[in-house]
Amino acid sequence: MTSGMHRIFGITGWKNSGKTTLTVKLVSELTRRGWKVSTVKHAHHDFDIDKQGTDSYRHRKAGAGEVAIVSDQRWALMHELAEEKEPSLAEIIARFAPCDLVLVEGYKREHHKKIETRRLEGRSGERLALNDAAIVAIASDHPLAGEKIPVYDLDDITGLADLVERETGLS
Repeated sequence: MTSGMHRIFGITGWKNSGKTTLTVKLVSELTRRGWKVSTVKHAHHDFDIDKQGTDSYRHRKAGAGEVAIVSDQRWALMHELAEEKEPSLAEIIARFAPCDLVLVEGYKREHHKKIETRRLEGRSGERLALNDAAIVAIASDHPLAGEKIPVYDLDDITGLADLVERETGLS
């Protein structure tokens, strides 16, 4: 699925199912293949990316609605929501610079194509693929029988990256 100028593909699954590990490995593999990849990670509640005592933290706590931190290596923009509701995934992606692909970690309820991750040690939950037609494959650390969609080994990064390229039209 594309949002404006962005191709989007997701990695979803329950807590401790391997989402972040898979996302990181796919970013490495797809960038190695020459694609420009950006990511969105859904976090919970009151996460913070700057620490108490930093200048930017002090700016935000003083009431600044947005704080940009800029260096010759990177820049970041933090936006305090205050009374606003959490922005939609589409609203966040609309702010991204052009890239070949946006990998989205989390966002179970969104309708872009995605891989469901499963690990034996992960939180046992329902099989998300049963009720989500946007899940096009499962990446698992254990054998699965009876699935209606392709099942990949969680460590088959080449195969999973090929799948992402096919499903998003990159290949």
